[in-house]
Amino acid sequence: MGADTGFDPAREHERTRAALASATARLGRLLDAATDLDVPSGLPGWSVGDTAAHLAAVHLAYSAAASAEPVDWSGLLPAGEDGLLAERIAAVNAGAITLFDAEQRARSGEFIAERTAVFLDGTADQSPETPIATPWYGPDRSLTLAAATGLLLSETLLHGLDIARGTGTAWPIGRDEAALVLGQAIPAMMPLALDHARARGVRRSFDLAFAGGPRLSVVVADGAMTVTRDAPPRAHDCRIAADPVTFLLVSFKRAPMWKAIATGRMRAGGRRPWLATSLSKLVATP
Repeated sequence: MGADTGFDPAREHERTRAALASATARLGRLLDAATDLDVPSGLPGWSVGDTAAHLAAVHLAYSAAASAEPVDWSGLLPAGEDGLLAERIAAVNAGAITLFDAEQRARSGEFIAERTAVFLDGTADQSPETPIATPWYGPDRSLTLAAATGLLLSETLLHGLDIARGTGTAWPIGRDEAALVLGQAIPAMMPLALDHARARGVRRSFDLAFAGGPRLSVVVADGAMTVTRDAPPRAHDCRIAADPVTFLLVSFKRAPMWKAIATGRMRAGGRRPWLATSLSKLVATP
């Protein structure tokens, strides 16, 4: 599995924008066909309607931030930034799904499509490096537009899968879609989601190689993490070679790691291959 040696940030950002527009349109059709929003989704504890409301809140948040639209998040955002990012996001998510009543949930597909259009139209001429305010990740936090677009694509793909599992509908995630998420969003999000307490005193490095996709160098050193896209060759402790879709699903707990290993879609190598499972313990997800 080789690295993506033809990486063009501007071109990949445009591809991510196109993938987001396509995935959102597909999500709209999925939600329009859902006849019962109260059935359990594929996400434990949330109904299909809850998951749709969460997606509506996510698209509202990013589109408002990108267009400088005033939104009062004060009632949803925890004070300070103590604790794990996963815990902060879980608290925000719990409040965000209450923003939409039954009538609004019934038209969540239309709402998400509208907010995606606001996001894409408002950022059409902006550089991928443009900062986007993301206070839900912590006070004064921001991400690049490229990372924010990749995250919106990730949310749409993964929660679309949750909704599809709840409604018994097929929801394929393409390799190219997953590779865009891994290349655009993951380098920014992994360091933010690092469990600093567990990482304290830890020094190890990972080479993440995705079939037909990006290659990420992940270095953990004394409570901090850096993730570099297509970095120059270096000796890593552990190399993880994976199918992009499989890695995405395993990373966000939508598929079991044992199955990925058993089917050969995720393999560990390098001088310390046993460290592969430690990466998921260092990076917490809500």
